[in-house]
Amino acid sequence: MTFLLAAAFGLVIGAALGLLGAGGSILAIPALVYGVGLPLSSAIPTSLLVVAVSAAGGLIARWKSKVIRWRVALVFAAASVPAAFGGTALGKLLPDRWLLIAFAVLMAVVAVRMLKAAPEREGACRTGTGGANWRSCLPKTLTAGAVVGVLTGLFGVGGGFVIVPALTMLLGLTAPEAVATSLVVIVLTSLGGLAAHTAAVPDLNYGIALVFAGIALPASLLAGRLGNRLPAPTVRLAFAYVVLAVAVGVAAAAMFAPAALHGG
Repeated sequence: MTFLLAAAFGLVIGAALGLLGAGGSILAIPALVYGVGLPLSSAIPTSLLVVAVSAAGGLIARWKSKVIRWRVALVFAAASVPAAFGGTALGKLLPDRWLLIAFAVLMAVVAVRMLKAAPEREGACRTGTGGANWRSCLPKTLTAGAVVGVLTGLFGVGGGFVIVPALTMLLGLTAPEAVATSLVVIVLTSLGGLAAHTAAVPDLNYGIALVFAGIALPASLLAGRLGNRLPAPTVRLAFAYVVLAVAVGVAAAAMFAPAALHGG
């Protein structure tokens, strides 16, 4: 039953990451903790592994579309990867119960952002020739990358819900460019976060991780190919309501059933 649940959750999360890029991995931690029954200390590195694999699948699906902005992705990752180590260190200082409550708050913020769905606007860093004004916006880009890295190390999420708005509103990337470029950052940052959790790697349940990631990868590949054919606003709104409902459940479970955090 545990492996069936892992497969089901891997299907949902892989599809969400392939379709949305931003926020698609936010359900991995609650699925692993409350669905599969992993302790939080194992769920976070497992989530990072699944997120990296799923994002790689979505990236492969978009590889030939030529919308990936590699320079932008590497600038983001230059800040996010080292910051993931800081987020991991911070997470070790916090009790699991409060870490999950904070994660529920993060989920609610992500859901509200999805529900509001602010329209695209011209990037603040876009030059008249279509390039990026790095001199004025490099500090903002690095700051956003650092925030993503801390969230990745702390909660085991990809951080696309920060990356995509930053890419569109700061650097003026189009939505397809932002989603594709965010996947590069998510892969690199998740691998950095996984490296920061090296101490927990030997204790991972690799059977669950392989089933989860093995289903998430093809789901992400397929969703990435279908993404342009589905009504993006409808998909995003539906997913936002799911995330909001799960956030309430995570907060309630963390407050009233803390024993579940230690696995079962």
